[in-house]
Amino acid sequence: MSTVRVNDADLVQRARHGDAAAFGELIDRHRASVYRAALAALGSHADAEDAAQDAFLAAYRRLDSFRGDASFKTWLLTITWHQAINRRRGLMRIWRRMVAANRDDHEQPAIDDIAAPDPTPEKAAVDEQLRRAIRQAIRTLSPKLRDVLLLVQSGEHTYEEIGTMLGVPLGTIKWRVSEARRQIRQQLSDCGYGDVA
Repeated sequence: MSTVRVNDADLVQRARHGDAAAFGELIDRHRASVYRAALAALGSHADAEDAAQDAFLAAYRRLDSFRGDASFKTWLLTITWHQAINRRRGLMRIWRRMVAANRDDHEQPAIDDIAAPDPTPEKAAVDEQLRRAIRQAIRTLSPKLRDVLLLVQSGEHTYEEIGTMLGVPLGTIKWRVSEARRQIRQQLSDCGYGDVA
């Protein structure tokens, strides 16, 4: 039976009754969103892939707990976010044990798009300095501000979805995004980047 025109709720019902193809269709429909949510939390493609796989497995195991209060996608993204945050906490513990300095600046989402194509060597150096300043500013945000900002910057989720994922009211999400941006602008201004953002 085709699952292409079936809505998520029907696919969930089929999957609950053992239809593996139905759950496979749910995975196919939401794979990109799940991956982007995990990437927003983790900043690493490899870790995001692992967290996404963990999230799909957890969702499959918890399918009976899906009540339909929110959309399946939002429910799945909530699971994804928790999986990614748990992975991030574990990685941070390992990271602190291994290295106290020399942090890896690679694979930060939504920051590496600042540089223009084919910049001059001078422009490339300035752009790289700005990217580092932005990454550092994001790192100094509290986790609550940083997480919401990265989710919003991914462009994959509405403020309402983010609020549901994090269990936070919509007004709080909007404030956190605004406050995160304000703090980053202030830090960049303090570093001499007054005309950015």
